[in-house]
Amino acid sequence: MIILTGGAGMIGSMVAWHLNNEMNFNDFVIVDDLVNEQQEYNFNKRDFVEYIKKDDLKKYLNKKQNISAVIHMGAISATTESNFNRLLESNIRFSQQLWHWCAKNKVPFIYASSAATYGDGSFNYNDNESELDQLNPLNAYGYSKHFFDRWIQLELAKKQPAPPQWCGLKFFNVYGPNEYHKDRMASVVFHAFNQYKESKQIKLFKSEHPSYKDGMQVRDFIYVKDAVKVIIFFLNNSKFSGVYNVGTGNPETFKALAEAVLSNNTGNPDEIKYINMPNDLKGKYQYYTKARIDKIRSIGFGDNFKNLNEGVTDYLKNYLLTSDRYA
Repeated sequence: MIILTGGAGMIGSMVAWHLNNEMNFNDFVIVDDLVNEQQEYNFNKRDFVEYIKKDDLKKYLNKKQNISAVIHMGAISATTESNFNRLLESNIRFSQQLWHWCAKNKVPFIYASSAATYGDGSFNYNDNESELDQLNPLNAYGYSKHFFDRWIQLELAKKQPAPPQWCGLKFFNVYGPNEYHKDRMASVVFHAFNQYKESKQIKLFKSEHPSYKDGMQVRDFIYVKDAVKVIIFFLNNSKFSGVYNVGTGNPETFKALAEAVLSNNTGNPDEIKYINMPNDLKGKYQYYTKARIDKIRSIGFGDNFKNLNEGVTDYLKNYLLTSDRYA
C-alpha cells in the first residue's frame, strides 16, 4: 500500500491518475486537507483505499504494517506565503515526521522539493547534494523546501536512521490538469487560457531586467504527466536516492507559452499584452530557469518529455476545452 500525501493537489492527484490509468493500481491512500471544495473533483474519479485528513495520518500509520512507500506531495506551495509559522508546520515539521516514520519502518520516501530552492539560479540549477549550502531561495516557500533538503543531509551526515530510499524532487514549472484550485498560484498556461477566453487577450509581465525583453523571460515548463513519470520511475527503482531535478532541460519563453495557448484557440500574437509586475514579486522573480537533468538520465530515466507546445495542446484539447476539465 502507498501513502500519497497531497493527493487532492495537482501533482498528487495526477500521481493517483497515473496509478489508476497507467498502472491499473488502486492500493493507495490519499492524504490531504481540502483548501476549497473544488479539490474534491481532483480525485473523485479515482479508485483508492481511503481518504485521510492530514492530522489523522499519524494514527493511521501506527495501525498499518503493509506500507510499501510514502509519496509526499503535500505542502503549502504558494510562493507568496509570508507566514513562516505555517510553512514551518506544513513544509518542514510534517515532512520531518514522515521521514522519521519511514526511517523507523524501513519504507521508501519520495518527496516534493522545488526549483524555488535555487533562488536566482546563480549556481546553475545543479542537483548535487554537496552544493545545497550554496543556494539562496528568493522567498519563504523556497526556503522552507531548502531547509528540509539540507536537514536531510545533516541527518545523513550524523548517521541518523534514514529511509531505505529517499528522493527529493525539485519540480520546475509544472502545469496541467487539476490545478484549478490554486488561484493565483496556478500555472501561467491556465491563467493565459482564462484570460483569452474572457477578454481575447493574454497578459504577461513586463521585464524589469535589462537582459530580457518583455515576454522573453525563460522557464523550464514541464507538463504534469511528465513530472509524474519521474515520481513513478523512483517508485519502481528503489535503489536510487538523492536530490533530483524534475524539468525538461529545454526552457522556453513566456511569449512561446502564450503563443501555444493562442494557437489552440485560433488566436494571434497581437493579442498578447504586457503589464507591470506586482510589487510583491519584484526582487523575488526568476528570469531564467533550466533543469539540469543529466543526473536523472545517468541512472536510467529514458522517457521523453513533451515540449511546451505539445503539453499545452494536450492540456487544452483534452481538459480545458472539454465539458469536464478534470483528469
